[in-house]
Amino acid sequence: MERVCFLLKVRPDRLDEYRERHRHVWPEMLDALRGAGWRNYSLFLSDDGLLVGYLETDDFEAAQRAMAATGVSTRWETDMAPFFESGRADQGRVLLGEVFHLD
Repeated sequence: MERVCFLLKVRPDRLDEYRERHRHVWPEMLDALRGAGWRNYSLFLSDDGLLVGYLETDDFEAAQRAMAATGVSTRWETDMAPFFESGRADQGRVLLGEVFHLD
């Protein structure tokens, strides 16, 4: 299993709306994430807009390809792009390398 952590930057003027959108993630998006093998997926957001994402998956490259193949992912990423300083989240993620894990 791979543990994946990434960073993004949410525009400071969109923080409240970003939080609200994630209270109501589209059910078909949730199904697509699960179907693509994204497990234990969490997002953490600081007050300055730093977004930290964490997920577990068997193969992150394959999980990303599976999500990219879904229409709902394309619609979600396009809809959410204005929230991010880098544009679409799936294209602007900064992946962090794991240096320690307490098992």
